[in-house]
Amino acid sequence: MPDTKAYTFSPDDFDTLPPPSQTEAPIVRKQISYWRGVWLTFRKNKTALVSLVIICLLILFVLVGPFMNPFDYRTNDYSHVNQSPDSVHWFGTDNMGRDIWTRVWEGGRISLLIAVLATLIPEIIGMIIGGISGYFGGWLDTFIMRLIDVLMGIPSLIYMILLMLVFGSGSVMTLIIAMSLTGWMGSARATRGLVLQIKARDFVTASETLGAPAWWIILKRLIPNTLGIRVVGITMSIPSVIFYESFLSYIGLGVTPPTPSWGQLIKAAGENFRYYPYQFIIPCAMVGITMLCFNLVGDGLRDALDPKLRG
Repeated sequence: MPDTKAYTFSPDDFDTLPPPSQTEAPIVRKQISYWRGVWLTFRKNKTALVSLVIICLLILFVLVGPFMNPFDYRTNDYSHVNQSPDSVHWFGTDNMGRDIWTRVWEGGRISLLIAVLATLIPEIIGMIIGGISGYFGGWLDTFIMRLIDVLMGIPSLIYMILLMLVFGSGSVMTLIIAMSLTGWMGSARATRGLVLQIKARDFVTASETLGAPAWWIILKRLIPNTLGIRVVGITMSIPSVIFYESFLSYIGLGVTPPTPSWGQLIKAAGENFRYYPYQFIIPCAMVGITMLCFNLVGDGLRDALDPKLRG
């Protein structure tokens, strides 16, 4: 028989645990918001951070650069034709005596305006169409995806050139419309894939159970939860739009003179490159630096938004 002797305990047999020290380091991580965590991770990437600073400086110069000297981007001075950079004309003058400093920053204003609007507008259109396709599924999803497959089988530059010929080239608004009508397809496909992953989660099911309409679920629940990843797509799309604008201007379907853009300046300077290379190199450098910086910022955002890489 096992020993069944009963044991009794008195309060003196127990020791009271000491209270927690107020000086001890907390054992839990400080709570921070999602976007705060993204920023803390992003700023650790020095290359992306420097690129963001350069983009901010470029935006500052395109806003105030044309007002930093007394020259107008449309005024001709035939006594200073093809003048090399000096203390008066900081970037020199072109073959019509116009100040290149003023025209470069005025052209940057046009190019960046086209790049931002022609990226955001198709991104919004694509996210809405992709959200509808991914949420409803069925024949609607099949129809939208097959239509996008057919349209994406033809290079987008061909669509843009045809639309520019139909609408008429030379207008900033025409460029934005042409790029918006052709740039939504990639965003729609990416958003659809994200929505297919998100729509089975509990918060979407709860909204459906409470009787929320489909449009409300798409706009308030599904699309906002795809923004984090789509921000990277937006950042990476801006360099492509800058290139398209420069290419269309170079072949004569972009912004028409005297209104400058970086592509139009490159086209005008290409004829005299052998004799006045600075007229060609300066706008090319602006396009190259802008595209490189946006790509590096996009890489930094992609890493910052990846939960596996965030600290």
